[in-house]
Order: sequence, then C-alpha cells, then structure tokens
Amino acid sequence: MSDSMKNSSRIELLSPAGDLERLKCALMYGADAVYLAGTSFGMRAGANNFTHDQLAEGVRLAHSAGAKVYVTCNTIPRNDEINELPDFLQSVAEAGADAFIIADIGVMRLAQKYAPDVHIHISTQAGVANYATANEFYSMGASRVVLARELCFDEIAEIRAKTPRDLEMEAFVHGSMCVSFSGRCLLSSYMTGRDANRGDCAQPCRWKYYLTEEKRQGQKFEIFEDNGTHILNSRDMCMIEYIPRLIECGITSFKIEGRAKSAYYTAAVTNAYRQAIDGYYAAPSPDYRPDQAILGELGKVSHREYSTGFYLGSEPGQVLSNGGYVREYKVAGMVEECGGGWLTLSQRNKFRTGDTLDVMPPHAKPFLLNVTGMYDGDGNPIEAAPHAMMTVRIPYTGDAVPKGSFVRVKG
Repeated sequence: MSDSMKNSSRIELLSPAGDLERLKCALMYGADAVYLAGTSFGMRAGANNFTHDQLAEGVRLAHSAGAKVYVTCNTIPRNDEINELPDFLQSVAEAGADAFIIADIGVMRLAQKYAPDVHIHISTQAGVANYATANEFYSMGASRVVLARELCFDEIAEIRAKTPRDLEMEAFVHGSMCVSFSGRCLLSSYMTGRDANRGDCAQPCRWKYYLTEEKRQGQKFEIFEDNGTHILNSRDMCMIEYIPRLIECGITSFKIEGRAKSAYYTAAVTNAYRQAIDGYYAAPSPDYRPDQAILGELGKVSHREYSTGFYLGSEPGQVLSNGGYVREYKVAGMVEECGGGWLTLSQRNKFRTGDTLDVMPPHAKPFLLNVTGMYDGDGNPIEAAPHAMMTVRIPYTGDAVPKGSFVRVKG
C-alpha cells in the first residue's frame, strides 16, 4: 500500500440535500456533510431549497450529528443581482453554514468581505482542471476546490502533488453527468429560455433528436449510433468500486450528485457509499471492492446506465436508446415504529399481502421481509395498502429497524 493511502485522513462523504427532509435522510444514512442551496444563487432552481429558518434548522441538525453544511452560491450573477449578495451571504453566515460553494471570483470576494468566517469552496462550475488554477484559487483564499468532472485519475493525482496539502479536493463520484464541460451548457437557454447556468436547466440533452433538410419539410431522418437517437444523453457516473483509487489520487471529499432527486435517492446512495467507505477503512487495501449486496443497492434507485465518467481516461458515453431512467424499485413505505412483534409503516406506494418488501435500515445491509399479513391502523386485517400515507402494520420479529427507514418493493 502506498504512503498516501496509509497516511490519508478519513475522506468525507458529501450528500445532496434539496430540502430539509432530504437533509435529514442524508444525515440518518451516514453523510459526513451535506450541500444545499438557499432561495437564491443556487444551481438547482427546481429543488425546494432552504429558507433562512430552514437553513438554520438544517445547520443545527447537521452540527448535532457531527456533520457540516455547505451552501451553494454558484450561479454567475448579473449586475442587477450584485446588490442582493451581501444580505444573502450574511444570512448564510448567521445560520452557521460551514462553507460557500462559489464559481465567480466577484462573489468570492464579496463572501470574504461579508462572511469572512465561512470557508470558500470553488464550484465545479469554475472548471478547475489543472494545478495552476487550483493554486491560484488557494492563494485567493479558497480552502477547497471541486474538481472538473472531466479529469482522469492521473490528472487528479498531479493536481494533488502540485498543490498545498491543506487545499482540499472534492470530486463527484456518483450521479448524473452533463454533456457539456462541467455543466456549462447553453442548449437549454436556446431551446426553452431556461438558463442552465442559473439553475433552471430543462435537460434537452435527454431528448430524442432527428435531422431535417430544408427542402424536405416534414421529413425526419434519424441520427443514431448503434440503436438510438438520444445522442446527447450521457450515462450516469458510479465510482463505488474504485474507492482505493479515488483516495490514492488525493480526493478528500466524495460528492454525490442529486439535489433535485428524491429523499429515497439521497438515503439509498448515501447508505451504499457509507458502507463501502467504512468497509474500505476496516481493512484498507488497493484491491478493496464492496461486496455485491452494497453494489446492488445502486441498482435500486432511479438511474441511467452507469459509467466511470472520465476517471479511467475514456468518456462516459451516451444512453442512445432512450432518455429515461432505469426504475426497478419503488418506495413502499417509511418505518414509523418497530417492536412488540410488529413493523409499522406509513405507506408511500401500493403493496399487498404476499409481496416481498426490501427493508433498508441506516448503516446496515438491507434485508427482505415477506408480507404474511397486513393490518390497518385500527387493527383490521387488509389485503393491500392502496392509500398514500395510510398506517400499515406487518408481523415482524427481527432486529430493530429505526424510525424513518425506507421500505421498498420491486416493480
């Protein structure tokens, strides 16, 4: 094992939090830090995001769990927005956030002026792809750079070797990939008027395209490679099998993409990476791979076909045949209570007697539970749970399952 592996401090698992519910799920399932947005200047306008009071509550919850909170301020503001920044920056500082994620050097300077005690992390939107840029941001006061997603292992290792050791390096390890360099895309603006660089991407890269010729109006010609016309639709990234190499090349924070995704997605992906990282540290080895049960968890969330992004020197490639997700599981319910021979759920999707539920406790491997009987909240026997949020009780005598755990069903 290399010296960098032996001496590296424990890496951070950084999870997305689109709202307070997802923040709680990230913490429950093992995140060391969460990243989120306020109501302005964040790159995910479609997420619910956080008011000042919600941010303060989220920071309180995270800090009580020993986790950190990083607030995105990574849009590129226009002139008419600059006057709003001081109040926003001060509000985030007052809420107790640990760092800003910033892409614009003007915003960076304003943050240093109006919120001097909050760390500055340089967003992937800034396109940090070499050590000269990383060093310059460090000299300007950044404590961390979020690397461009287009880098391979060797390039990251060189950046690490040629930058100060106290400059942290964060990198995306899981989630959606953008067809444009580090998310700098104008396609959505041109086609829909929704600016991707201001957090409002319509994701036209996921659409199906045809070619037309000006003298052949109404005739559509397929543009395809192999078996499809979704030529811009990038595969998702999944690096859970490469934890030793991610650590070896010098990454200090593993970032999961997905602030606009569901609470279940946040919980399941965080849970898988938490177990995989803990498994590595239990017996560090360059040959470490998570066991199949952990790997299988990432197939139970909505996703496009997985790839290794640019880490291995190749490109992630496209899902040509369709623009949608693989969805094989749905959330059956959330655990409300466990004990006395019963598992009590709050229903989210229909399931019935005879189904096999897949229970996902935090910090533990999932297990299967056959539904041999079902009862409503009044104790009446039922054959199915068709109503959202209804209380369902199932006979259960296994290990305790914490409140808030997700329960899934295939199909």
